[in-house]
Amino acid sequence: MALKKTLRRAKIKRRIRKKIFGTTAIPRLSVFRSNKQIYAQIIDDTTGTTLASAGSLKHEASQSIAKLEQATLVGKMIAESAAQAGIQQVVFDRNGYLYHGRVKSLAESAREAGLKF
Repeated sequence: MALKKTLRRAKIKRRIRKKIFGTTAIPRLSVFRSNKQIYAQIIDDTTGTTLASAGSLKHEASQSIAKLEQATLVGKMIAESAAQAGIQQVVFDRNGYLYHGRVKSLAESAREAGLKF
């Protein structure tokens, strides 16, 4: 079962990445979700560099709260670090995950914090 799940996500990820490409003007916001943590990074695909990153592991208070609230916190953190880097607009890469639950929570909190996508 686990092999089929990872293969399914990889197939969806390839399909998404065909269409989504981060440039210098509008970089890509990529989300990675593990069983316990959630991470986000803003990537410029033309140079292959990470411009900003945030994760639930970096914040001490996030370890004692629910995973959905962790995602909300990471969304705010990535929007703040993007603002410091001078980034206002990104394209959202859900990385093969469904736009639901923690991924949706991260995206909505990043939007509320001022990131446009």
